[in-house]
Amino acid sequence: MSNLPPALRPWAPQLAIFPEELALSLGPHVARLASAVGSLRPRGETEGGEPQGYDGLARRGTYERLLLTEWLYALESPDEFIRRAAFGEHAFLKPAFKQPQGSRRTVALLDAGPDQLGAPRIAHLALLVVLQRRAEAAGAQFAWGVLQSSPDRGPFSAVTPSAVQSWLSARSVVPASGGHVAAWRAALSLGSAPEDGWLIGGARLARLPEAAGLSHVEVEEVLAPGLRRLSVAVRRVARAPASVALELPAPDTCIRLLRDPFTSRTPGPVRLSNASRVQAFFFSADGTRLIFVRADGSVAVQPVPHSPRATVPKPRRFQPPPGQQLVAVGWRRNGGLLALTRDEKVLWLHGGLKGAFGGSRPRGIPYLGYEGLLPDAPPPGLPPGLATAFSEEGQERVLVRDSEGRLFLVRQQGPALLASQVSALTEVKRRPTFVMASAEGSPTQGMWLGLLEGHHQRHLPLGPGDGKAFFGHAYVLGHPEAGLLAQRQSPGIWKVLLAEGEVQLHVPEGSRVVGVAVSFPDAQEAGLMLLGRDRRDFQLLCASGRQRVARAEDEVAHVAVSHGLSVLAWLTVKGELVVWSLERQAVLYRAAPEEGA
Repeated sequence: MSNLPPALRPWAPQLAIFPEELALSLGPHVARLASAVGSLRPRGETEGGEPQGYDGLARRGTYERLLLTEWLYALESPDEFIRRAAFGEHAFLKPAFKQPQGSRRTVALLDAGPDQLGAPRIAHLALLVVLQRRAEAAGAQFAWGVLQSSPDRGPFSAVTPSAVQSWLSARSVVPASGGHVAAWRAALSLGSAPEDGWLIGGARLARLPEAAGLSHVEVEEVLAPGLRRLSVAVRRVARAPASVALELPAPDTCIRLLRDPFTSRTPGPVRLSNASRVQAFFFSADGTRLIFVRADGSVAVQPVPHSPRATVPKPRRFQPPPGQQLVAVGWRRNGGLLALTRDEKVLWLHGGLKGAFGGSRPRGIPYLGYEGLLPDAPPPGLPPGLATAFSEEGQERVLVRDSEGRLFLVRQQGPALLASQVSALTEVKRRPTFVMASAEGSPTQGMWLGLLEGHHQRHLPLGPGDGKAFFGHAYVLGHPEAGLLAQRQSPGIWKVLLAEGEVQLHVPEGSRVVGVAVSFPDAQEAGLMLLGRDRRDFQLLCASGRQRVARAEDEVAHVAVSHGLSVLAWLTVKGELVVWSLERQAVLYRAAPEEGA
């Protein structure tokens, strides 16, 4: 509830049980009703209690509690002592009493009858939040119940999701009667004059003889053309009445509050035209952006939402110039979109870079005999390569892994081929990191971890493998240099590198490994993300067993796991793209083709 305005912060613990958008709708009603209800006065000294020392100073009291400094006036300046006594300026020790706070109690009884169904129950819900917070502030107990329910079930002691759901389902066609009030008063031992008892309902409740000694809150819906308003009258015992007019929220918000106020609203899918339909996607090098390759040849970079209720900004789009083929695309943390295209003679860099190679206009690198040593455009039907940038001596350098798995350092003076057979490229601790396999016939067989450090690259052996690898999001659990990393040793056998040691896992026949992640909600065990035999079920394979993650509505054509966030994304054969939060177990983003596209 960090997004609550300052005026609603006192009720943040109580409003936290609702989704944020509903808490913001209910919050203003809570604040206005709290002002009308007032606070629960703490018991004063006149109410007695066991003596418990002294608590500050007072201007009135018995002379046995007069401060010693005041007696000094009587000895040294009798006239000043008499003057201070006449004008009430003497200071006395204020006694403190141990109050029986545990015996204090606020009781609320709500009418769920026919005249309070619908919109008035929104005011009831806000009043429950108000009364619970009010009781807690005074150190009193809180109990509430529904008049039409049996007192044998006992009252609720707090405003919790389960209690509110029970209250919502306790709607009744029977009006509240004096018998209902008398039964609850007897069950709760309220007596003839309870200290803080409340009846919440229509004006008819206040006229019942059994309601004597109880405070009343009368809620009525204003029936007038064009008005959506509630009239609330607060009538406290021995206090002046107060009235509040509450404007109702939007109709869909009212429906959610009255039917299921604890389910977050899932955003509707983004509808894509046939031209903008997603054909392939992959995550950026930092793992926080999704790069879409669309049917019209353009590329879009979409930020990954952090919450199911987060506002999703429009993606950044790039359309290759006429006559140029897209080679690679990526996203830089501090620079935005980065794209590389090529024509017959020049490799073009789009996106401003810091340093001598920078500038906002596209920069071209002529072939100059480098043909075959430049990153190449992908074959038809395959996505482009991945590009990223890193700083070196105050200048940004471009790193490109093309569709053939070759890794290049692109510079103005010419490209440099850094590695071949690169299966994964990412950023670990803001440093470019990649996995490559040794060439056939090389004396150093196996897989290697490559790290770019200044002007050179460092290689760490990863052991035997056939080149397939995935980076994951969990640096704390993962390898000190590589983070969370899974590599295939042989068909059906994978290993996951951890901070201490490694875990070897056998993949069930028919399942396909699509990434590496950690289990939730405990997030204590790393494993392989699997796509099941039916190409719809996603499971996490750990040393302790398999855990179901999510299920797609159709067969999955393409899938990826982010290495910067705990996020899984998949594209179905029908063109629907879904981004799934592994931590929240909810959809963060959904894009679907238009009907008939």
